[in-house]
Amino acid sequence: MLAFLYLHMVYKKGRGAQINPPNRFLKNSGKENFYDDLPTEEERAELAAHHPATKYIKVFPKTIVNEVKSPDLPMMWSLNPYQGCEHGCVYCYARNAHEYWGFSTGMDFETNILYKSNAPSLLRKQLSSPSWKASPIVVSGNTDCYQPVERKLEITRKLLQIFYEFRHPVSVITKNSMITRDTDILRPLAAHNLVHVNFSLTTLQEELKRKLEPRTASVRNALRTIEALSNENIPVNVMMAPIIPGLNSHEILQVAKAVSEAGALSMKVIVVRLNGHNGLLFEDWLEKNYPDRKNKVLNGIKSLHGGKLNNSEFGMRQHGEGKISDMIHHQYRVAVNKFFKDRSMPEYNLELYELYKTRQLKLF
Repeated sequence: MLAFLYLHMVYKKGRGAQINPPNRFLKNSGKENFYDDLPTEEERAELAAHHPATKYIKVFPKTIVNEVKSPDLPMMWSLNPYQGCEHGCVYCYARNAHEYWGFSTGMDFETNILYKSNAPSLLRKQLSSPSWKASPIVVSGNTDCYQPVERKLEITRKLLQIFYEFRHPVSVITKNSMITRDTDILRPLAAHNLVHVNFSLTTLQEELKRKLEPRTASVRNALRTIEALSNENIPVNVMMAPIIPGLNSHEILQVAKAVSEAGALSMKVIVVRLNGHNGLLFEDWLEKNYPDRKNKVLNGIKSLHGGKLNNSEFGMRQHGEGKISDMIHHQYRVAVNKFFKDRSMPEYNLELYELYKTRQLKLF
């Protein structure tokens, strides 16, 4: 009991989640797993320390491009080279997917990273299929493709090279300045209208950002990244997501102004929803970081979702409802009209891929 209390009291710097909720799909969470190459009991004990170790696990998927069947998402296909994310954003909806791999949604999500080293070969196979029709593929619809281990593995870089080779449209979602490493590939993709970069910037408050999403780019570096990409004529849309009442909901106009000045072509907002165990994680995070605001923030989130911390209903889950939602979206409309009135993201070029395939078939 004392060990349990200690685990919940100590604050683990550099981590978003501070606890490991039990896995809903395992009878004896922490004892049964789907893979042998998982943390030992000794390694799990280390998660109670201030600097828990990160473990990287190689997995071998049979396919890499997944169809997205959701009426309120503009993407049709997604590709995720990583499962789990070192960025540690405490609110991340993708945390719950980690349970399907035998992990917890908490610190397990940011300390046990599954990587798909065969993703490039699987993408090449997908794009080489005679039946495949050009459609934008979103890289990182779930977890960030530019999280720290990408610097070593370069899986995302290899994917971008293949997209350019096939002249196939791609959309990239990230909140890491590492994306500028691949400017040499993004630049020609952009020249042919084959890429959109969706950069996530949740707040301009550095202290809040360090606590909310501890291993992401700083505010200063995020704005520099948007500017650097824009200066290379690489189109950038900024995702201010999630909007959290009582934490960053008052910043919409300020963020819009800052990213507009950095060169972003558009901006979108999505309200917070705490699906699965995220409600438990976020309540614990609030208690340890903003105890004076905890009830106000939680009540604000509940007001967005009919009295609950989450609403999975299509059309409502990202928009929310009620007075606070109305205020958020009113601010957003004002921001777009003021800072993005004559800007827009370019249309994808879907023809180049078909031309590429035609030329390749003629070789045979």
